[in-house]
Amino acid sequence: MVNDQQVKRLWRLAGQRLSLERMSAKAGMDPKTARKFLLDRRLPSEMHQKHTWRTRPDPFADKWEEIRQLLAIEPGLQAKTIFEHLQQVHPGRFSDGQVRTLRRRISYWRATEGPPREVYFAQEHRPGALCESDFTHCRELGVTINGQAFPHLIYHFVLTYSNWETGSVCYSETFESLSEGLQNAFWQLGGVPLEHRTDRLSAAVNNLSDAKEFTRPYEGLLRHYRINGQKIQAGQANENGDVEQRHYRFKQAASQALMMRGSRDFSAVDAYQLFIDQLFGRLNAGRRERYLDEVAQLRSLPEHRLDSVRRERVRVSPGSLVTVHRNWYSVHSRLIGEMVEARTYPSTVEIWYADRKVEELPRLRGRSKHRIDYRHIIDWLVRKPGAFENYRYRSDLFPTSWFRVAYDALREEQGPKRGAQEYLALLLLAARRGEARVEGAIRFLLGSQQALNAEEASRLTEDNAPVPVTTIAIDPVSLTVFDDLLTREETAA
Repeated sequence: MVNDQQVKRLWRLAGQRLSLERMSAKAGMDPKTARKFLLDRRLPSEMHQKHTWRTRPDPFADKWEEIRQLLAIEPGLQAKTIFEHLQQVHPGRFSDGQVRTLRRRISYWRATEGPPREVYFAQEHRPGALCESDFTHCRELGVTINGQAFPHLIYHFVLTYSNWETGSVCYSETFESLSEGLQNAFWQLGGVPLEHRTDRLSAAVNNLSDAKEFTRPYEGLLRHYRINGQKIQAGQANENGDVEQRHYRFKQAASQALMMRGSRDFSAVDAYQLFIDQLFGRLNAGRRERYLDEVAQLRSLPEHRLDSVRRERVRVSPGSLVTVHRNWYSVHSRLIGEMVEARTYPSTVEIWYADRKVEELPRLRGRSKHRIDYRHIIDWLVRKPGAFENYRYRSDLFPTSWFRVAYDALREEQGPKRGAQEYLALLLLAARRGEARVEGAIRFLLGSQQALNAEEASRLTEDNAPVPVTTIAIDPVSLTVFDDLLTREETAA
């Protein structure tokens, strides 16, 4: 088989006025073949006839019109689905190996006669013009805090021109987390881009009934920084493509950095945030040139930051509860009936009354959750012990597992009614003398088989009470077992 290189060598030799036999010998081909290529002046690849005919009959020729009608109605039908339909309608007609033939023919139909496909238009990014942000879940990183699982999100901010990025740890897609993360990015940059784009997260975009494009708190944030807001179309994550791609790259880099660190456990959330900040610093190191071009085009920051807080006025219910973002929190019973201000931060909820902070509580995640502090209601609960058994939030009145064990022991020993009264007396004692001290007394009384009651616990938790000492009995060890072992070993030998 003569190739293109041999023919090209033959044509070069033809210019040297050699005989046909010598030229063909040097080119490595027969003289008759050499004569043909000298006269035709085409390469073998150019003379090759393209295979355009079928080597076997088309098994779907008489059924193609039926297939075409199915595709015209539903262009998204897969070849496998249509093939299974044909097998059901025409049993025994088509074998499983013919699905590839149908797949190729449908692919050709889609490319020549099918509906137009979605076109993705490459965008030209200008420095300082656009930034994108989004939240991303980080379950796959497997991070723990002091050995405990740490479910969290990262608020992720990206400049689309330079791909400079930063982020902060948060727990849910709330406006407070969005405001805190976005402002952190602006003040770290030292300037503000022209526009900010997000997906349709409910913290920023009105997706349901409200006719306004953005929520009122988010509009206020945009006005404060004089930046225009953008939102993507529903279900079109590619329109937020820069930050979506950086999600994947960031988590890949974070996973590798955690492997190099040798541990995924951190002593505190602040230590983990420091690890994230250092990782972003390494990722941004190679973008400095474009980053400097972008920073030069940013607009100046306002004089001050906005508080990343949501404020609302709520009334304390007769149950000494306030409702904040569809979650229930307890406050001191002396505030029942009063109007208080709830200030919601990314991780805490503050309760203010008469311009004074009276409570600071960990923020609950999700909806219909509750956090009841027994210290707020115990004074009245001991007066109404019958309400304890069926109290809707009774599970919150067991501050630790030892208190739950104490309640079960009291209930079993003294009965439901008397046991509940004695347990509430223990809770009252914990509110006045300290939860840790009362828990220690409970552990001692249960471990020493002494009577468990509020009177004994009160005696053990008095300021001048001696520290209870637990007597540990250790059975004497008989050394003769070693003699038995040595004897058995000698016998075996």
